[in-house]
Amino acid sequence: MENVKLAKPKQKNNFFKNLKRDVTLWLFVIPGMIITFIFSYIPMYGVQIAFRNYNFKDGFLGSEWVGMQHFIRFFNSPYFEITLKNTFILSFYSLLAGFPIPIILALMLNSFRHKRYRRVIQGVTYAPNFISVVVMCGMIILFLSPTSGIINHVIRSFGGDPINFMAHKEYWRHIYVWSGVWQGMGWGSVIYFAALSGVSPELHEAAIVDGATKFQIIKYIDFPSILPTATILLILSCGSLLSVGFEKVFLLQNDLNKSVSEVISTYTYQVGLIDRDTSYSSAIGLFNSLINAIFLVGVNKISNKLSGSGLW
Repeated sequence: MENVKLAKPKQKNNFFKNLKRDVTLWLFVIPGMIITFIFSYIPMYGVQIAFRNYNFKDGFLGSEWVGMQHFIRFFNSPYFEITLKNTFILSFYSLLAGFPIPIILALMLNSFRHKRYRRVIQGVTYAPNFISVVVMCGMIILFLSPTSGIINHVIRSFGGDPINFMAHKEYWRHIYVWSGVWQGMGWGSVIYFAALSGVSPELHEAAIVDGATKFQIIKYIDFPSILPTATILLILSCGSLLSVGFEKVFLLQNDLNKSVSEVISTYTYQVGLIDRDTSYSSAIGLFNSLINAIFLVGVNKISNKLSGSGLW
């Protein structure tokens, strides 16, 4: 008993000793903690809007409390199934198509020994990331135009009939996903280049001496070195799985493709800003956030079991 009682002051002293030792690091962390608290935690007070019939005149506390009414309304809505289905399909499609390509690009360019040409390729692949979403969507619509689009000019030159791509819903998801992959693959590979830069050159030299091919070097040295980074990024991607970007979907959306392009974010915009149903849109947003949190925790748990690495 005496030993247990004596251990507590020692642990306390160690805490203050470590705090004093790392005081500079804590000073760096404090501004970020303050900003996170102000912009991420204080706004959580407004979550109660989803459980009230909110109006600006009565405010938060004066508005009528209705509990789960808005959530039940959304679950019973004819838009629930279609928005959830479209959001899941777009999210999983974007993840499956877009996640491995930056890894492949980074591995290929890392094994490319001509530094001058490698910089050119990197610059070309990075450039689309700096195009704004509005400009990107304008380019897509212009290139796919049935009258003046370059794609349809190529189709005509081979004797085919022009296609109005944006009016055919079967093309819309592919256009959305692969244009996003093209725009983001170069920038997405940056973090993998950073991870690959930490690989010791001696490992490559030893592998070359042992007669390893480039593919074997990538498979047994480079890929395992970036696997923990890829795992963390995959978990973070799953944590925002249902957060399909509003701007691009909205700008590429029209009445002819709405059956496949109506997602949770665009529906929330419609009911929240156009129809001014604040409580209902808040309930939809909260439901979306809860599903994302469940995915984040679930994928992190699976990752810890399978690979031993995760966010926590």
